[in-house]
Amino acid sequence: MDASTATVEHFRQVLLWPLRLVPGAGDEASRVTPWHRLRDLGEASPWREVVDEYTGSADQFHERHYNEFVTFLPYVQRFLYGEGRAALGANARDADSPMRVFRRRDIGQARLTLRPGLAPVLVDIVHIDLYFFLDVDLVLLNVEVSADHLPLALAQELMYRFGRGYPAGWQADGNAMHCLADVEWLGHAGQVLARSDAQQRELFLAHVAKHRAPRIASHWAYLLQPLVSDHSDQDGPLRYRQIEYYRMPLMAYLALDNPRALTRNDFVRLGLVTGAAEAGSGGTDPLPYAENHLSDFEAKYCYDRFWTNGGAAPNTRYLCSGHAMVVVGDARSEFYRCRYRGVLSQFRHQHFLLFLIAHFQKAALLMYSDKMVEALQGLRVEDVGSVRRFKRSIRASFAGFLRFTHRYWFHEVAEQAQARALFSMCASHLGLDPLYAEVKERIADMNSYLEADSLRRQANTVVRLTVVTIFGLIGTVSTGFLGMNLLAEAEAPRLHKLAIFSVVFLLTLALTVYTMAKSKRLSDFLDALSDERLNIWQKCKAFGLVWRPQAD
Repeated sequence: MDASTATVEHFRQVLLWPLRLVPGAGDEASRVTPWHRLRDLGEASPWREVVDEYTGSADQFHERHYNEFVTFLPYVQRFLYGEGRAALGANARDADSPMRVFRRRDIGQARLTLRPGLAPVLVDIVHIDLYFFLDVDLVLLNVEVSADHLPLALAQELMYRFGRGYPAGWQADGNAMHCLADVEWLGHAGQVLARSDAQQRELFLAHVAKHRAPRIASHWAYLLQPLVSDHSDQDGPLRYRQIEYYRMPLMAYLALDNPRALTRNDFVRLGLVTGAAEAGSGGTDPLPYAENHLSDFEAKYCYDRFWTNGGAAPNTRYLCSGHAMVVVGDARSEFYRCRYRGVLSQFRHQHFLLFLIAHFQKAALLMYSDKMVEALQGLRVEDVGSVRRFKRSIRASFAGFLRFTHRYWFHEVAEQAQARALFSMCASHLGLDPLYAEVKERIADMNSYLEADSLRRQANTVVRLTVVTIFGLIGTVSTGFLGMNLLAEAEAPRLHKLAIFSVVFLLTLALTVYTMAKSKRLSDFLDALSDERLNIWQKCKAFGLVWRPQAD
């Protein structure tokens, strides 16, 4: 089957964009969670917290939600769904699940233009969500769109071009590269709410020149409001930074009349999200990459357990590259297209959550790595305040990483063979285990350094106190021998005794302070004095070094 003639009867595309939340002034001290800030905006924000079938009334809970719930292992269930309202009582809204979801419902469709001069494509907005996580400064933007009766080549191009936060560059004619030529968010009445500015090259160039950070395209910036980019000049209650590549991770669902007719090249382009073949290729349908590079494509990226003519959903193939998870199947299969019990339901719920967990874990690890880099960049060893802030930051990162490990880090999320295999493929391609080991080692090294530095400072303090004690012992023994008083002033007037006490106190204080100031050199002298290998002259010389001016 040629990609130019194949038709996708039903198409779904899910984008998932991890962003790092940047705490504002006072946020650390107040411990206000990001979703509380968003919730408290009320009518000033288009986002509303989702009261779903798990947190809402029991009559909204259906079989589809039960199937989703039992897919996961118990510790993953607690992460995704919490402990349940019955166990938490009146505070269930603020204490149940570590994951919070907000949704905006003011956008009904999107008008997408692939290239200048081409007719736009209208897709339906299924939902637009924000996912927040307890104790992790991340937010994940989730956008799901759907369309019917699309040419396969058009679906491939939408997968390739839609989920890009900003243009990768511009062609010689000024058109933006690799992204859609135009994107318009449409309200439910058809009005244009926001439009892409990807073709306005000077805006992006000026922003990078000024901020050393990319400028988020206007239609994505509009979608995230009132969240604003940390590098923008806008004010907002929540600020975010890009943490991963500007291409958003995606999932795609394609229902075709005859998926068996797709060529290997079609599956390569779908699985690796390379877009459709260039026009004018002479019908040869060339591979996007060299054959040697793709020799193990099926083994690495394809899950073919259901790639058979039998079963409830025949000829269903899953493709997973980490960046993307794609399912292709037969549109004539009722189970494949079923939204309540079939593959479409699994794709939108169980498999979406698998994908979300993997990308959340990767984004969180990158966030902790970024925090360590920022702490080091702000360190000035000559500035006591900077050193103090550095220590607090590293210890906070270490404590946060421990909480992340025990709350959110797991290798297995399900015992069902399909869910376990898909999560394993996704985690493997994202390199989660090596990334976790690297971040853990770096944080442990930083924490070990702080502990060693603390022990060194304690040892120095003990040495100084020991020196002061030794030299103070000489005067103590001398004046206290047999209870002797050097000055018999017991019968002197009270003011006279107070004057003598003040003079002795000040002299003792000055001597103690001077001994502390010279404690390091006095410690070296005591080491020399106790060294039996040194002669008297060498020991006297070491004593003289106590008052030698310090070299520059």
